[in-house]
Amino acid sequence: MSDERFLLDEPRIHPTAELKGCRLGRHAVVGERVILRDVVLGDYSYFERHAEAIYADIGKFCSIAANSRINALEHPIERVTQHKISYRPNEYFRFLGVDQAFRARRAGKRVTIGHDVWIGHGAVIMPGVSVGNGAVIGANAVVTRDIAAFAIVAGAPARPIRRRFPDEIAARLERLAWWDFSREKLFEAVPDMQQLSVEDFLEKWEG
Repeated sequence: MSDERFLLDEPRIHPTAELKGCRLGRHAVVGERVILRDVVLGDYSYFERHAEAIYADIGKFCSIAANSRINALEHPIERVTQHKISYRPNEYFRFLGVDQAFRARRAGKRVTIGHDVWIGHGAVIMPGVSVGNGAVIGANAVVTRDIAAFAIVAGAPARPIRRRFPDEIAARLERLAWWDFSREKLFEAVPDMQQLSVEDFLEKWEG
């Protein structure tokens, strides 16, 4: 028997988006002309238009703005040429295949994004970076290092601006892990998310 409170769980993918080897969670949304390769996208997370990601594990409730790039392309700058002719010669010649060692090197530098992360317009996250739960990455930031949970960062390279919450509140949010609530519990919690302070929300829902 269906519960009329809930919409269908299926992800929504714009017809112009390109996905290969991806796994999408419930209510995930992939917008116009988004390109995803080997990406895990958690429940309720969404990509706005013209964003790209490759070799990335993205948590639940992430808001990823337009024109952002997760796991930006790496070139082999230590080689004679950094051009893709050295690792994808098949685009130019017959009998020369993709450089599987370089491909494995790229795939081994996965990006990990936690839950409830906001990635601003045009932000770039470099290979191998981890972003903690609840973090905010400013528009046009270039993230070259790991980002702590609930940190707000901006700039190129990205640097910490401030914390979203005091450490004690952040730790309580991590323990509560509201992003793992069942859909029934989320339905009940949303009005409190809208109306209560963070402290009051925690006080009510920690029990």
